[in-house]
This record gives sequence, structure tokens and C-alpha cells, in this order.
Amino acid sequence: MPMLRNGTSGDWIGTFAGHKGAVWSAKLDSEGLLAATGAADYTAKIWDAITGKELHEFSHKHIVKSVEFNQDSTALITGGHEGIFRVFDLNTNELLCELPHDPNEKLIINKAIWGTDPNTVLTGASNGTVHVWDLQSKTRKCQLVCSSKLVQDMNITNTPKGPVLTVAAGNTVHFFDANTFESQQCHEMPINFHEEGGASLHPDGLRFIAGGSDTWVRVFDRVTGAELECHKGHHGPVRCLRYAPNGQTYATGSEDGTIRIWEDQPAELVAE
Repeated sequence: MPMLRNGTSGDWIGTFAGHKGAVWSAKLDSEGLLAATGAADYTAKIWDAITGKELHEFSHKHIVKSVEFNQDSTALITGGHEGIFRVFDLNTNELLCELPHDPNEKLIINKAIWGTDPNTVLTGASNGTVHVWDLQSKTRKCQLVCSSKLVQDMNITNTPKGPVLTVAAGNTVHFFDANTFESQQCHEMPINFHEEGGASLHPDGLRFIAGGSDTWVRVFDRVTGAELECHKGHHGPVRCLRYAPNGQTYATGSEDGTIRIWEDQPAELVAE
């Protein structure tokens, strides 16, 4: 069951009980008042993040792998094993949009996120492609080919030089301008993202973290791809990881059943 914990102390706050299958995605909205989950029971659910009460359930026809709120929490995007992304109006709970990642190929949508424009959605699929969609016209704007393997992770970071799209797929991490979708960097990793893991860019845009097929958490230089740090602590593959909004820490979740909070650029490393 998805849990809510204090980001500083790790103390348990509450549990969202109601799904009847494994939960693949869990997100808070920008205000921390709502939570969304997507699960193997073919549903996505909206929760009151303060009380833990279930507010609504959106039924699907297969496993839901990805959920995400838009910036003002008025809409939710979902994606999963149907290969279809859906956008729901959270004021009326009505379906606003339903489109396949690729109408000619049966694919899994592993990640679906909002772009920098409120009318833009990005979907990452099992064939290693990212599709950029315009919701007003309900058409695909462009395609980014990142790998022949599953897009395991995808997120946008606002940096001093503009928003950057980070994509982890196969055994590579790609960086794109999140406004123009021009490629900026692509780095081959010493790990792969075939079954787990991901990458996250620091808010300063200079370095990124990555974890996946082994138990280590690594920090890399964004421009050169050089490994800067390697941290041991988990006893299972790394499932997910993200920098805190202020960049002072980052969190990692592993198959060993733990979440670890790491200090960014520890004093002892900076001193060296």
C-alpha cells in the first residue's frame, strides 16, 4: 500500500488503503493536498492527502503504470499496459482525452507526464520512444527516439538555463530542451534501466543521479557523463530516485524495502 512519510525524519504519516493490486505509481499534487495512485487492479485513484480518504476511482482496462497531476491540480494523466494515455478533468471526473501512444503497434506506456505547456503531454513507451502530444488538437507534435528498450523514467527539471527533460531508457540517460525537444546530451551508463531505476537532474542543471540494475547510487557530470560519486547502502536494485526541489538532498527507493535520503555533495567529498 502507498504510504506518506515525513521527508525530513522519515516518520510514517499515513497509508492510502484501497487498491487490490500492486501500486505502480504514486504522486502528490503541487500543494500536497491530493494524492494519485495507479495500480495493477486496473484503476487510478484520487485521495485526500490530509485525511487519506479515497475521493474518486478511474477504471481502466489494464494495469495503470503512471499517474500525474497538472500544475493546478485540475487534471490527471494516466498511462499503462493498454498503451493509451488518458486525461481526466478532476473537477467533473470526466474523460477529456484518450489517445494511443502508437495506433499501429501494441505498446506499454510506462511514463506519462505534463510538458512545460499545460496543453502538452509526453508519453514514454516500451519501444524506447517518447511522444510529445498537443492536447488541443489531439495530435502528436514529435517523437524522440531514446532506445530500443523501455522508457523507464522521464521527468522535467527547471534549471537556471531553462527546463530540461531527462529520460532513462535502455542503458542511457538523455537530456532534451523541454521547450524545443532538441537533444542536449546522451550518456551511456554502467547500469541498465530494463526492469527498474531512473535518473534525476539536479536543479542547478550541472549533475544528475542514476540508479537501476545494481545496488549503487551514482552521481554524474551532466556535460561529460563522468562519474563523480558512487554511494553504497541499498541491498537491492534501485527502483526510483529524485532530487529534492531545493537540491540539498535526494531520495532513493530500492527493492530492499527501504527509502534512503542522501545529502547532496557531502562535506567530506567537497573537501577532497
